[in-house]
Amino acid sequence: MSDCAELTSYLSRCHSCRVESGCFMLYDRSNYMGNQYFVRRGEYSDYSRMGMSDCFRSCRMIPMHRGSFRMRIYERENFGGQMMEMMDDCDSIMDRYHMSDCQSCNVMDGHWLMYEQPHYRGRMMYMRPGEYRSFRDMGYSNMRFMSMRRIMDSC
Repeated sequence: MSDCAELTSYLSRCHSCRVESGCFMLYDRSNYMGNQYFVRRGEYSDYSRMGMSDCFRSCRMIPMHRGSFRMRIYERENFGGQMMEMMDDCDSIMDRYHMSDCQSCNVMDGHWLMYEQPHYRGRMMYMRPGEYRSFRDMGYSNMRFMSMRRIMDSC
């Protein structure tokens, strides 16, 4: 029903889950770190199919957002280089904006998922409103985010 920074305080291991309502991000490390996986209402019976290395160790509830969506993406860290403002989903920043990389962003409205590959594929990262000056400093040094999707109220 809410965020949990350490699932092992309730379970020794968590390999599956059932979401009865809402949307959540699952993490394979404590304190909302590591690989992330987006889940909505449904059953998720096998953590390994989701790309998790061991098991779920923390989860974060994604609050419902019914307003507008707005995010600025930047080619370089610290809001440097080319900047584009987004208000809807983008299946390829290369195709739409001719950007080969996104290393920082400012989420002004809404909640977003960023994916490492075009067409919403590969590993993902949950972005809530706030400034993200360096994805590398956040532990994503080997990832390039190439597509972005809004988390709509269909959760």
